[in-house]
Amino acid sequence: MSLAESIEALKKVDLADLDVNNLGSWPAPVKAITCLLLLIVALLLGYNFYLKDLQGALEKSRTEENTLKEQFSSKAFLAANLEAYKSQMKEMEESFGTLLRQLPSDTEVPGLLEDITRTGLGSGLEFEEIKLQPEVVQQFYIELPIQISVVGGYHDLATFVSGVASLPRIVTLHDFDIKPAEEGSTSKLRMSVLAKTYRYNDAGLKGDAVSAKGAAKAPVPSKGAKK
Repeated sequence: MSLAESIEALKKVDLADLDVNNLGSWPAPVKAITCLLLLIVALLLGYNFYLKDLQGALEKSRTEENTLKEQFSSKAFLAANLEAYKSQMKEMEESFGTLLRQLPSDTEVPGLLEDITRTGLGSGLEFEEIKLQPEVVQQFYIELPIQISVVGGYHDLATFVSGVASLPRIVTLHDFDIKPAEEGSTSKLRMSVLAKTYRYNDAGLKGDAVSAKGAAKAPVPSKGAKK
């Protein structure tokens, strides 16, 4: 049967006359169209419920493959340079340990307070307070904060800061607060500053915990005392 004859036969088909219970009696063109529609529906259902999930899993696997390739490349590079890294790490640990051991010990703190006091008095300053604060324990070192309050001229304060920075021990200055010592006068200034020195934490380097010490107050030189 030609295509034209099939189309003509379809035009003569009355859908009301088709018996669903007797598909074999349907005209050949109707059977062909019905089979084609059923095939299309089956393909759509199969894609939606099966192939679509497989495609998503495939995309996920491709993404994981790229990630694993990048990780392999990175780890292969690290493995190729492992010995060099070990050697470099060993050198760094030795250098770091040497520097840590150069930090002052606990017995040198009184000497540091004396040096700070001498530097301040030599700069023409009057001490109002120099007080040790509680220690701050870090893994490899211990911070010892020292609260300092001094009174003097602007240039005297600058000389004092420069002198403290030049001390042989490691001392850093933080939290500067400078204001007039007297109301309405700028000839004398009051400076509060937090100085921090550091000492080696041998127990911390070995993995032992070190408890922080309480605050201790050092003697305050009398006002007006100068070198």
